[in-house]
Amino acid sequence: MYEVMSYWDEDHPEWDADEHAFATAWRNQPKWVISRSLTSVGPNASLIQNDLEDAIRALKAESDGEIEVAGPRLAQTLTDLGLIDEYRIYLHPVVLGHGKSYFAGPRPPLRLMTNDRIAEDVIRLTYVPA
Repeated sequence: MYEVMSYWDEDHPEWDADEHAFATAWRNQPKWVISRSLTSVGPNASLIQNDLEDAIRALKAESDGEIEVAGPRLAQTLTDLGLIDEYRIYLHPVVLGHGKSYFAGPRPPLRLMTNDRIAEDVIRLTYVPA
């Protein structure tokens, strides 16, 4: 996911104002990249290669606010370690024929906490581990 999003690390001449604003927000957001293959990461990013559990526990202890996770395999690993506090599922009216499952392994036991309409056609469901 980080490699896909690193597109926003450098300006592109074809961008409009909204894309420039998104790029600025992306660059200003701190990022922690979990990778076994990368040897370096771009601006405002830190690379975590070893001892994932200790690194995430320290990050949670040091950080105020939310830490978002991208990728079902990483999320499954963090679920197995008991490090996910909340799951947010966004429902969009899109039909998909294939792709990666939201959960890489068996769905953990969850309890629905809230549901919010966040756009005309998007609903966010927030779950916590049960």
